[in-house]
Formats: sequence, C-alpha cells, structure tokens
Amino acid sequence: MSESTERVAVPCPSCAPDVETVHEVLTEGGGFATLRCTQCQHVHKEQLPEAEEVERDVIVSQDGDSLSTTVEAPRGETIARGEEFVLETEDAILEVRITDLQLGAEERTEEAEVEDVETIWTRAVGNVSVNVTINPGEGGADSRGVSLQVPGDYEFTVGEVEEVEDEAFEVTNIFVREDARGYGFDKLDHEGDAAFAKDVKRVYGVDESSQAWSAW
Repeated sequence: MSESTERVAVPCPSCAPDVETVHEVLTEGGGFATLRCTQCQHVHKEQLPEAEEVERDVIVSQDGDSLSTTVEAPRGETIARGEEFVLETEDAILEVRITDLQLGAEERTEEAEVEDVETIWTRAVGNVSVNVTINPGEGGADSRGVSLQVPGDYEFTVGEVEEVEDEAFEVTNIFVREDARGYGFDKLDHEGDAAFAKDVKRVYGVDESSQAWSAW
C-alpha cells in the first residue's frame, strides 16, 4: 500500500471551522486521529469517518483450480501486485497474494487505486504446491519431478538437505516467482540462498536417497 503521508479533509478549529481543509494524519488510535492542518499547521484530534468501501471481484488460483468471490476495500486505497491479504470466503479463510490487477477487458496493471480495478487476480499462499526436479545422485538413474505440499512460509535453502513427503534431496537451485519480493534475482544458486515456498516457482535438487542407498 502507499507509503506517502495519509491526508484527509476535515474542518480546522483554528483557521477554517466551517469548511473542510486538507490535514495530514500524524497518528491514529482509539478511534481518533491526531491531525495537522496544512493551511495553518494547527494540530488537533478528530474522530475520522469510516472510509467508504467498494466491492471488487477476486479470482483465487490454488493448485490448478480457481474460485471467484468478492472483497470490500476502502476507496482510495492503492493495491499492487505482490501484496498479500486475508480473504474470507463461504468455505474458508485464505491468505492470498495479488498476481495481477485487471482494469478492463484487456487492460492490466501492477498497481492501481482499488476503485479503478475491475478484478483482483490472486493465488493462495497459505499452503502451496512446490514443483521440484530431483536429479540423480551417485548411483542414481533418471531425474524425476515431484510436487510437494508445504506451508507457504516453509523455507528452502540452497545447500541444505530437504526431507519432505518421503523425498530426500539437497537443494541446488531455486527459481522464484515474478510476484515475489525482496530477492533481487529470479534464480538463487549460492549456498545459503533461501526462499519461502510461496515465492518459489521451482526447486532443483540432487537425490540424497539414492546416494544413501549407494553408500549402504
């Protein structure tokens, strides 16, 4: 969401008690906000009116399936690809990440004010499927692909051995998704590089189970 100073229009008891002027929101709490008038710099407390909300369509993708629902958000709020929020549906409460914002039939963007958005495209990130390619270790035969079900905040680390769902492999490469934030690269291949499962597009590893069998 926007990092700029929040502003509201309210009467100023010092310079404009009968008309609304622009105020900066300094702090909020207990139902009241500390405001500073941009005209005369007078600081005072006011109870702010609840923000008007707008309803928007939401598409959630999860494990190849999708569901349609709606969400209410404050008018004027800026939303962007990569942001996460909790979505309540009739069947479940989901943690989702915004993957795209649809403004019209053929217009999409990465960031917009919520009232300009027609559909919010998301994917579930609370629990995710991670695609893993496991290459043969010493004494192994062929590579194989598996899909692992893990919590979204499960962490994969290059150089570490993972033991998940009866699979054992050493992580060699991690490819991260386009909507992931804070990584800087789409490929992680240095020892110690790590990524959360919800940010992962694919993990590559070396089969540790075949190495263990060969050594035995």
